[in-house]
Amino acid sequence: MAILMLVLMAGCMAPDRVRYSETAAVNARIEGFGDIRTYADTGRQLPDARAWLAMPRHRDANYLVLSGGGAGGAFSVGVLKAWSDRKGRPEFDIVSGVSTGALIAPLAFLGPAYDDTLVDLYTSGVAKELVDADFLPKALLGSSLLKQEPLRRMVERHLTQEILEKIAAEHRKGRRLLVLTSNLDSQRPVVWNMGAIADSGQPDALKLFQDIIIASASIPGVFPAVLIKVTAGGEEFEEMHSDGGSSSQILTIPEGWMASPRQAPWPKGLKLNMYVIVNNALVPEFSTTTNNTLAVMARASAALIKSQTRSALVATYVYGQKNGIRFRVASIDRQIPYKITDPFNTNYMRAVYHLGYAEMASGRLWKDQPVFADLAAANPPQSPQ
Repeated sequence: MAILMLVLMAGCMAPDRVRYSETAAVNARIEGFGDIRTYADTGRQLPDARAWLAMPRHRDANYLVLSGGGAGGAFSVGVLKAWSDRKGRPEFDIVSGVSTGALIAPLAFLGPAYDDTLVDLYTSGVAKELVDADFLPKALLGSSLLKQEPLRRMVERHLTQEILEKIAAEHRKGRRLLVLTSNLDSQRPVVWNMGAIADSGQPDALKLFQDIIIASASIPGVFPAVLIKVTAGGEEFEEMHSDGGSSSQILTIPEGWMASPRQAPWPKGLKLNMYVIVNNALVPEFSTTTNNTLAVMARASAALIKSQTRSALVATYVYGQKNGIRFRVASIDRQIPYKITDPFNTNYMRAVYHLGYAEMASGRLWKDQPVFADLAAANPPQSPQ
């Protein structure tokens, strides 16, 4: 009861926000920027197809999808590093990222030259800087388990003006970088055209770019949500954006398009190769659940994420079968112990990094359909190295 009272008190201490209407939410725009975002659940055409859809220079287009998964993002980094070392990694026409995938996506978009930076971020132990040793008791009196400042410093250190200009240059070539956030006020997934933001020429483009990445990576309750200033009808207010993974762990094809009777929104004859890297285990992971609040919440959340991600993968696969997409998916198919009380454990991150690297290097990584249940028996648990 005492803990419950502390949590309720923390909610009462939250700073006030300017309230706004649903109509204002629909019409909200970011001052000085054009059509840089859309709802992922909309069925309408994108605001400007030329600015949103990739313009591949070849008949084959390559789409890299990086999922959420927190520390499990090291798995994607291992895959990308091995892919580069094998000399077969394509230049992706589209890269999308959600949550930890959003942190990886900008550097993955720029290619193998940034592999070592990603490896350092996900395996050197610097991620431990995100965690305060006393984060659990402090969280009871705050809005989140962890402070935003260490995450913001990490993003600002690696996503610089130089990186922004390089992304803008690739956007002008017809390549696209997309990131998903969750608008908590509207309860809707928002797709951001990050290349268009980078290429906008606005003085605050870098700040907005960084804010979106931080928002997408801000797991609700773990990191604070990000407030983004918008205007509608001459009035200014702030939207609250948080983890894209709250809406979907992957950004493949917007769900509105999947449900639309219209044909696929890309040129006829184009062959789309989609590579989905899931930074999480989708196989069942048996463990006798400790009978306490945190453990039960963690296990239930993990089950929900698995189910949500599987459903999204199946929907994408079915859509791809109808529209000529060459579908490939990879996930963490080993049970590697993970403690929610140590969310950025370096040994865990190194273990999943090496798993991703080894699976890619061996040629065993990709599966051509989303079937995972029978992998559990074939791949027994292992410990972090």
